[in-house]
Amino acid sequence: MSAPSLAARGSLAQQTTELLQELIRNAAVNDGTPDSGHEYLQVRTLQRFFAGSGLEGVTVEPHPGRASLIVRIEGTDPTAPSLALVGHTDVVPVEPAGWSRDPFAGDIVDGVLWGRGAIDMLNLTAAYAVVTRAIATGSAGRFRPRGDLIFAAVADEENGSRFGVGWLTENRLDLIDADYVLTESGGAPAGSRPSIGVMVGEKGGAGRLLRVTGAPGHGSAPWGSRNAAVIAAEAVTRLARHRGPTVITPQWRAYAQALDLDADTRAALTDPDRFYDGLPHLGGLDGFAHASTHTTISPTIVRAGEKANVIPGAATVQLDIRILPGVTREDVEGLIREALGDLMEQIEIEGDWFGESTASPIDTPLFDALGSAVRRAYPSAELLPMLGVGGTDGRFYRRRGIPAYGFGVLSERWDYGTFRRLFHGNDERIDLDSIALTVNALDHAVRAFHADTGAAARVGARAEAAV
Repeated sequence: MSAPSLAARGSLAQQTTELLQELIRNAAVNDGTPDSGHEYLQVRTLQRFFAGSGLEGVTVEPHPGRASLIVRIEGTDPTAPSLALVGHTDVVPVEPAGWSRDPFAGDIVDGVLWGRGAIDMLNLTAAYAVVTRAIATGSAGRFRPRGDLIFAAVADEENGSRFGVGWLTENRLDLIDADYVLTESGGAPAGSRPSIGVMVGEKGGAGRLLRVTGAPGHGSAPWGSRNAAVIAAEAVTRLARHRGPTVITPQWRAYAQALDLDADTRAALTDPDRFYDGLPHLGGLDGFAHASTHTTISPTIVRAGEKANVIPGAATVQLDIRILPGVTREDVEGLIREALGDLMEQIEIEGDWFGESTASPIDTPLFDALGSAVRRAYPSAELLPMLGVGGTDGRFYRRRGIPAYGFGVLSERWDYGTFRRLFHGNDERIDLDSIALTVNALDHAVRAFHADTGAAARVGARAEAAV
């Protein structure tokens, strides 16, 4: 299918659906190695999609195959605030045996589109491209934004963004800089009203490596040995069972208030001393609730041994650590030591990387535009500011003081627990209703924001206040 015919045919929702299918089929799998990802395939697809729109874009490729495409529509007023729509094009690997359908076929069955990246986040990347093209061509109504509109389809988000927004921030900030940013991963309804989640921030990260020291020996005599694999297994078990302090953040308190819960369960979930009493009542939201209120330590990669008949004398355990606001490096090491106890005699903690949690204000013209867009789909809805428990490219902007929000609008079939479980999971999929709701909400939000004559003045006032 040629891109011009795709772009010219049908509604914004149909264009987004078909573009999403193409992006899924490109299988831009990022396994963490430099030569994976192959995001250049996504760039080629998007370049074909933009053909005939008058938008050329700039392509950067910090490493062979790791390409990003940045497209800009210049605004009519150089003093007006700019808006960047930042979507990544890489996806995580799959375990095919766990999938009900081909993860890279982009099949549509009973109104649901299946495939790796369907919600993380090729659906939004496709929607951003469709909205950008529609504004450039006037196909969805003539409109010229007051400030610049930037569409950035970026590489490597799934492995720290060193070939994507991280590289662009350090080397070509001029291409992606903006006053406001939209990225992943909001949109799930909460409660019957409903409230629509918007990611206004995210937890930070502080990954560590545990290096376990045992003593090698013959596999035929395990009794009394110092088997590093056994020590590592015990360390993993203790970390998984360790609760750590419960912190009721403002975002979690607001989220719990939005849910349809009885008074006692809601009270328990917002009380650090009773939190675990309320947790079983949340069903599929339990993992998100726990991650929202705790600095989490997840053992993710365990390695030990080289030969079947040799007791390993060394092992390593990789830890994915996500930190709440206010947590320090010292706190991270303290949590690990507290969980492992006497095992620390045989374990060393390696690594000192530390990325603080980030959050954006909500008293902004873009947040107001998002609320207006949501109420077109759900007239009684309110926006629900949330703290993301994973990482996104939004952190690169927030750390420079730029508001960045994760935004979408999902259908009522979704709750955030279901939404989160499909991130990096089996059978990732999205319904066509949610694609339509999201792209139309984005189109409205972009136009409402860029038509706001007071936005530029408010940006200037905030900048002066910050100084």
